Amino acid sequence: MSSVRIECVAKEGCRIGESPVWDAKEGALLYVDITGRKVCRWSPVTGHTQAIPVDAPVSSVALRQSGDYVITLGTRFAALKWKEQLVTTITQVDKDKVNTRFNDGKVDPAGRYFAGTMAEEIRPAVLERHQGSLYTLFPDLSVVKHFDQVDISNGLDWSLDHRTFFYIDSLSYSVDAFDYDLQTGKIGNRRSIYKMEKEESIPDGMCIDTEGKLWVACYDGGRVIRLDPETGKRLQTVKLPVDKTTSCCFGGKDYSEMYVTSASDGMDKEWLSRQPQAGGVFKITGLGVKGVPPYPFAG
Repeated sequence: MSSVRIECVAKEGCRIGESPVWDAKEGALLYVDITGRKVCRWSPVTGHTQAIPVDAPVSSVALRQSGDYVITLGTRFAALKWKEQLVTTITQVDKDKVNTRFNDGKVDPAGRYFAGTMAEEIRPAVLERHQGSLYTLFPDLSVVKHFDQVDISNGLDWSLDHRTFFYIDSLSYSVDAFDYDLQTGKIGNRRSIYKMEKEESIPDGMCIDTEGKLWVACYDGGRVIRLDPETGKRLQTVKLPVDKTTSCCFGGKDYSEMYVTSASDGMDKEWLSRQPQAGGVFKITGLGVKGVPPYPFAG
């Protein structure tokens, strides 16, 4: 194993940093601050973060094939033009539910945007149960609902052969797999492939590496773990200097760097004084594996 190095690169603490995505065209890392209501872009060249404020909790960001980005904002799928700082609604879900919002989202290999909802939190990870659903925004801008009764819709990714969809509903403390049909975007045959151990706490955001292994950020667990979806075994644990690790992605020129977002919401002064980097974005190098570039939304 090469030596793993962890560095806090974006130090402007997010309230709930989430959804890191590498934008190769810009050579920059995108991410959101959900409760801080902003979409951020960090440049490794300048070391600076640009932030665009939005009018609702923004929970995920994705690349768009035609340029710029798509985001999940409140209960809306929306388009974001970066230079103009312009947000336009594409469509809305959960119209009958007053207190829900989108959470994590990611684009599949065919250019569809998968994203799930959850109830608004009373406190971090404390909320009305079974209020969320999992949706897909298709390139023709139609929306399909896959299932409901979700607590906290979270990490998602696809196997390298595109035949399995991986998904996390955080309060199930499980990483699940579905059979996946790339042609139609349909999912089925849900099963658990990994149950969290006590010290790993709550499974949050997730990404896959080029060896087909999953990396899961552990909220309140202060770590990312590497899992083998075939055997259900944990292969590696990387501990971070903050407890509330929220999501992870690979980036950099050759996708050999891992970026991990974190949160500070729900931490009191004493806790924050012990973890001054809470809410920062961390870069991990020396993992010895590379990631898969993100897919752009085809609509």
